[in-house]
Amino acid sequence: MERSSKKNSKGKQEKDMYHVIHKVPYGDSPYVKAKHAQLVEKDPEAAIVLFWKAINAGDRVDSALKDMAVVMKQLDRTEEAIEAVKSFRILCSKTAQDSLDNVLIDLYKKCGKIEEQIELLKRKLRLIYQGEAFNGKPTKTARSHGKKFQVSVKQEISRLLGNLGWAYMQKSNFMMAEVVYRKAQMIDPDSNKACNLGLCLIKQARYDDAYLVIQDVLQGRLSGYDDLKSRKRAEELVMELKSRQPLLESSDLVGLDDDFVKGLEQLMDEWGPLRSKRLPIFEEISQFRDQLAC
Repeated sequence: MERSSKKNSKGKQEKDMYHVIHKVPYGDSPYVKAKHAQLVEKDPEAAIVLFWKAINAGDRVDSALKDMAVVMKQLDRTEEAIEAVKSFRILCSKTAQDSLDNVLIDLYKKCGKIEEQIELLKRKLRLIYQGEAFNGKPTKTARSHGKKFQVSVKQEISRLLGNLGWAYMQKSNFMMAEVVYRKAQMIDPDSNKACNLGLCLIKQARYDDAYLVIQDVLQGRLSGYDDLKSRKRAEELVMELKSRQPLLESSDLVGLDDDFVKGLEQLMDEWGPLRSKRLPIFEEISQFRDQLAC
């Protein structure tokens, strides 16, 4: 009996270790089979079929839809993934909607749907400004690479604004990108967004302004300055500055998205008294109006 008990215990430990190593959940449901096909068998096509079965069976629909979209993206079936998320997100819980938005943003970015990306980022920002996205709380729980961590309102707004700034950069709307990046840096500055702002200013032939922004990275004034990738990029931007001539192409003068800027300020005015009790960061955002480069 003792030997049998030890054997069973060892078998359970090995089984547990298998699930930990491969990050496969327990069970024999369609979702579990899909994760096994994705992570263990490395068969993405079979995984997609099984994820579909999981969704149709109501088996962990939130995770199945998100995971399926990620696998489709890896197979360059991005358009199909977008349609799947938009069509079946109604089956998912309310708590899954924010992460599904993030999946959609990545998919839009992958296939070059910049307008859709911008509109979704704006919508997510409005939800935060209205106090809806975080349910009035100063932080939310996020997950990355299987690990949970807390994200503050400051960090989330700055992250979304950083993504929005980059989307405007892809449209060559450098003036609007600058406004968004400066707003993001006021809230939660970091080296990566500073490099993007520096590039944005270079595109506008504002080389002195760009140099000052990039120097903040090189002199370690911002978080993430010790990241080798950020330092290398900052150094490359300095080299680009040295090679540039102070000539501004007329094609670079793309105007501000005035409606969006005014809309954000109107939201701040309307919701300010409510938000100031729960989310003080919006008071900091409202101070940015006087600094907009119109």
